[in-house]
Amino acid sequence: MDVRVDKYLFAMRIYKTRAMAADACKKGRITMNGVPLKPSRTFAIGNKFSVRKGPITFTYEILKLSENRLGAKLVPDYLRDITPPDQLELLELARLTAQSNRDRGTGRPTKKDRRDIEQFIADFEEWEEEE
Repeated sequence: MDVRVDKYLFAMRIYKTRAMAADACKKGRITMNGVPLKPSRTFAIGNKFSVRKGPITFTYEILKLSENRLGAKLVPDYLRDITPPDQLELLELARLTAQSNRDRGTGRPTKKDRRDIEQFIADFEEWEEEE
């Protein structure tokens, strides 16, 4: 049994919709042995393929095939993540830089900021009532 690339990517929860998986194939983000895959190409058990999402290239090995979308807990039975450690380091680095880029006071207030603002307003209202 063979399964279309776009169906498999959707079934394994790599992409949220089959259309997104097909679009990623058309843009050359899905490769096998360095060759971009078309959405209609088929996967077989034992194939290894790469998915480029942002700066990171994830690599997977197919253990079992399924055309139907699976629950997240079942995915490891069908697909093994064999992404090299250097790519995982890039992912962690991207997460850290995303957290540290926001300057204090910009963007939406944090929960702590909101509590401080509410406390300031309450103190101000008490002060107004005393006068």
